This record gives sequence, structure tokens and C-alpha cells, in this order.
Amino acid sequence: MQIKRAVESVPGGLMLVPLLLGALCRTFSPEAGKYFGSFTNGLITGTVPILAVWFFCMGATINVRAAGVVLRKSGTLLVTKILVAWAATMLAAHFLPEGGITTGVLAGLSVLAITSSMDMTNAGLYAALMQQYGTAEEAGAYVLMSVESGPLVSMLILGASGVASFEPRLFVGAVLPFLVGCLLGNLDGELRKFFGQCTHALIPFFGFALGNGLDLHVILDAGLAGLILSVAVIIVTGIPLMLTDKFIGGGNGTAGLAASSTAGAAIANPMLIGEMLPQFKPLVASATVLVATACLVTAILVPILTASWAKWAGTAPLPKREGEERLAVTPEPI
Repeated sequence: MQIKRAVESVPGGLMLVPLLLGALCRTFSPEAGKYFGSFTNGLITGTVPILAVWFFCMGATINVRAAGVVLRKSGTLLVTKILVAWAATMLAAHFLPEGGITTGVLAGLSVLAITSSMDMTNAGLYAALMQQYGTAEEAGAYVLMSVESGPLVSMLILGASGVASFEPRLFVGAVLPFLVGCLLGNLDGELRKFFGQCTHALIPFFGFALGNGLDLHVILDAGLAGLILSVAVIIVTGIPLMLTDKFIGGGNGTAGLAASSTAGAAIANPMLIGEMLPQFKPLVASATVLVATACLVTAILVPILTASWAKWAGTAPLPKREGEERLAVTPEPI
């Protein structure tokens, strides 16, 4: 049976399919973890420790020495994405109620959902698109984009916009596993390879655990708001990204459009932030659903839009230039 292949045929499938299975478990058997206890309960409720290991392994994959080669391109896209998410958070904090929208078509929409869906690019999807429509340097920008992984950037944006106040120790706690992994990976290439192999394998596990925090009734209620948020993510982040890619990064806008997605890892941010700040806990379930929808929808739309833009801009899938090696990237669109 080709189970893995079937799961991967779904955009962001390694994250979203286990997440849906976890949501089914929560909806129809909410006490399953307590009933079985032990390791089964650990898999069902262990989102935070599983994510901690994943952040550590993700940090180990960052090669600091190689990052300088693509700093202009990746730095431009990274900073633009963060600034746009910060501006969107500021506007949302001004116009949305503190508890989010509770009625109407946009029910479930909150500052937490907007920040989490806009501040993290699906680096794997970006790298795959740039392998086809960009240069090796543009594909290599995914390395620095991986720094967005985890709740740290969301915390910084929420703090800078005045929506939340985090103690310094919480910032350190959010990024410490990532930094330790990065240090070890750069001290020893074998450790980078060893821990790097775990990043994709852990995705289904924290996806399933995240799903166990969701009730399918909430997903149905937030469906339309999720679609609207998904389109907003592409428009609100995509246009500035394309402009900075063209006028600062030296591209033609294709790389910027390819970066206008929502990362699968962003689905965990509402829950992690809710664990640190109790005032966000009532928003976690709906925000998680909206971010999961944005991940799925942008994973479908961004490749289509990027391919169309590259064709319009005259960027056919580029043949390898003489002496140039494409980056050996086999990204998973999470």
C-alpha cells in the first residue's frame, strides 16, 4: 500500500492528514487518551514535548556558513514577511474585539489567528517552487526562512504591537531548543545530518496531537472564515513580498509570490502561545482551525499563482546554468 504517497498527494498532507485524524479522535472519543493512559495518552496530549524536539532538530538543519550566500534574497523576504504580519496584527488589534469575532461569516477570526497565519512561510513549498521557477540562490533562501519556525516570531509581533506582554524568560524558552540544535548542527556536520532526518518524521506526530485539541464542529463553524483568511494571507503578504523581491532582492517577483503561503508549523503557534498566556486560551481552538485552513488553501493556490506569474514574467523552469548546481533540497510542503 502506498500510504505515504497518498498522504503526500494532499497539500501539506504530512501535517494535515494526521491533524484531521486527531480531530476525529477528539470529536468522537474525547476521553481516549485518559482511557488508554501511558504512551498512547502521551502521543495524544504531548504536543509541546514533540514540538520541542522538532524545533531542536529544525535548528540543527540551519547551516550558518551557507546562509551568507543567500542572505540578500532570504533576508529581504524574511523581514518583509515579518513586517507585513506585524502591520496586519496592529490593524487587527485596533479593529477586532479582544475575544475575536464571535458571530457572522468571520466568526472565529482573531488577532492570534491573523498573526499566526501571516508570519510564517511554508519554506518547503517555497524551495520546491524555486527549484522549478527560480535560481539556486532563490531556492537557497528557504534556509533562513526556517528561522521563522516556532512561536518566537509570533510572540515578538504580538509583543511589539502591544497585544500581549511576554516575560523575557518566555522568549528564551521558546527559542532555546532551536538555538542549541543550531549550535550542535554547525559544530558537527554529522549531527546536522543525524538530527535533520528527524524533522519530517516528527511532523505527523505533532499534527495528530494538535488535532486532538480540535473538535470537528469548530472546524465546520470556522470554514468560511478560514477561506477568507487564506486569500487575505496571499494578497496581504504576497504583494509586498513581490515588490521587495523585485526592487530589493533583484528578482522578478516570482520568489516573493512563492513565499506568500502559511507554514504547516504555524498551526501549532496558537496552542503554544495560549499555553504561555492564559488570556489567549479561549481563542486557541478557532485560531488553530483558521491557520490549518490557511495552510491547506495557500498550499494549493500559491503554486498555481506562482506558475502563472513565472510564465507571464517569462521565467520558464530554468535549465541549470553551466557550472551551477541546484541545491539538493527535497522539501516537504508543511
